[in-house]
Amino acid sequence: MKVNEKLKKLRDLMEKRNIDAYIEPTADPHQSEYVADYYKGRAFISGFTGSAGTVVVTKDKALLWTDGRYFIQAERQLGDSEFQLMKMNTPGFPTYMEWLSHTLKAGNTIGYNGKIMDDMSIERIKELFGGLRIDFEEKYDLVGEIWEDRPSLPKGDTFALEDKYTGKSAKDKIQEVRIHMEKSGADYFLLSSLDDIAWLYNIRGKDVANNPVVISYALISKDKAYLFVNKEKINNEVRTFLDENGVEICKYDEVVNYVEKIEKDSKILLEKSKTNRWLTASIPEGVKIIDEMNITTKLKGIKNRVEIENQRLAYIKDGVALVKFFHWIYKNLGRIQISEISAEDKLFEFRQEDGDFLENSFNTISAYGDNAAMMHYSATPESNRVFEEKGLYLVDSGGQYYEGTTDITRTLALGPITDEEIRDFTLTLKGHINLISARFLEGTSGHVLDVLSRYPLWQEGIDYKCGTGHGVGYLLNVHEGPHRFAVAPNTVALEKGMIITIEPGVYKAGRHGIRIENVVVVDKDIETDLGQFMKFETLSFAPIDLDAIDVDLLSEKEKAWLNNYHQETYNKLSPYLSDEEKAWLKHKTRSI
Repeated sequence: MKVNEKLKKLRDLMEKRNIDAYIEPTADPHQSEYVADYYKGRAFISGFTGSAGTVVVTKDKALLWTDGRYFIQAERQLGDSEFQLMKMNTPGFPTYMEWLSHTLKAGNTIGYNGKIMDDMSIERIKELFGGLRIDFEEKYDLVGEIWEDRPSLPKGDTFALEDKYTGKSAKDKIQEVRIHMEKSGADYFLLSSLDDIAWLYNIRGKDVANNPVVISYALISKDKAYLFVNKEKINNEVRTFLDENGVEICKYDEVVNYVEKIEKDSKILLEKSKTNRWLTASIPEGVKIIDEMNITTKLKGIKNRVEIENQRLAYIKDGVALVKFFHWIYKNLGRIQISEISAEDKLFEFRQEDGDFLENSFNTISAYGDNAAMMHYSATPESNRVFEEKGLYLVDSGGQYYEGTTDITRTLALGPITDEEIRDFTLTLKGHINLISARFLEGTSGHVLDVLSRYPLWQEGIDYKCGTGHGVGYLLNVHEGPHRFAVAPNTVALEKGMIITIEPGVYKAGRHGIRIENVVVVDKDIETDLGQFMKFETLSFAPIDLDAIDVDLLSEKEKAWLNNYHQETYNKLSPYLSDEEKAWLKHKTRSI
């Protein structure tokens, strides 16, 4: 069924239910960034497969909002349909909420699935309409009703993580949460976000590809801790583990029953932007909602000593796999056919050689030539490019290991490249070095530091329409808050133990894409009479392609950083390589 045919079916249902505008976000009941196939309704109805976006359909309009990472991809995928691209954070394009408030009239009805729409979004939409009478219908999953071959809900196994990986027991984490609940005056803490639940209870699962989480809810009181989950996913070993840590297992949908029975005059802490409308609507009148960032978000964002030591090991393993992969490309380029997809598959094979590797941490971005201009490109049989002995190849990838989650990007020159490509690569490298070398005062946010990576690019009139870095989970989601590097304001201070990526880039449609990404952990640096200063310690190691650099554009400090980084890369990775691979790495990490 083509997209326009799906739209007709959706509009027929909308007319039947008296709905004037229907919202289909990229969401599941837990407000996850990456969702199980069952919840990919936005992709189904629009044909756009990127990880972020919101669809609004009216009787005569079909609109898709997405961010700058996906503009090129969305334009291509929406091309044969009625859908119109609305560019987020771009002058001239209203938000979907603003568009609704300017378009609908009194008496109109907005429809959405209350089980996947977050409570905060609905409150904001209502505020935008002010006193205008607009009805809201939240009980229908209209996209689901026309989705004939919809995938089933996942039933992946659940497993427990030992303290040697987590550094802290679930029982201790729950107690820490209760201390924060007491400070906030909360009697209950309702938790919907899957990575927070997995972190809190030291469990992992297989319900969402590349994100080892378990579809579930959690409710913490002053003396009880509940996990609401499909009990078929919990084997005897995990059941015993949870029982020993004071966690009671309940059926997944029973969460509403427990919430409905919360005593009046109680206080419940939750994050409305991470909690679906269906669940918040079940909270009894008289119960005060404390809308704050999930307690667990900040706690899991600061990694403990055990987690950091494990992450160092994970990046050694990951770096070895990458070097083997890069060596394989250069050795075989021109001798066998290598494509974006076959290269992606080969990298996965190299990661699989490690016994503690579980799966990729996200869909690998394996992009040759102008395909790399799409920041979150995913190769398909239709788009799959065959490598030539020229141009740039960008590979952004990562793995889930018992020792942690990895994420790293390198851009390789497969042969001769243009002067423009060399300049853009070098400017990207300068931005990367500028930020990764930073010394900053304790209490500084990533928002303040973001400009350091953009400065060399801005001087040449170049920018990238995305953030510069994101937090990374521990055997969890590759994108993790609350800290980040971005132009958008963020007041969260970078604290000791926070892990974050540094990944500036250049993306030119129809020409090339370049990104250089490393992962760092925040640590203390010098202390003076003006305060404690902080720094970044690099965790990820893989060669940065010297053949793509204009050395004359680098300062002496930048050359010294690159030489030191490459020396450390060789020292850390070479013990695990064959003689041939070791010789290749020695050349690729030579001093300049």
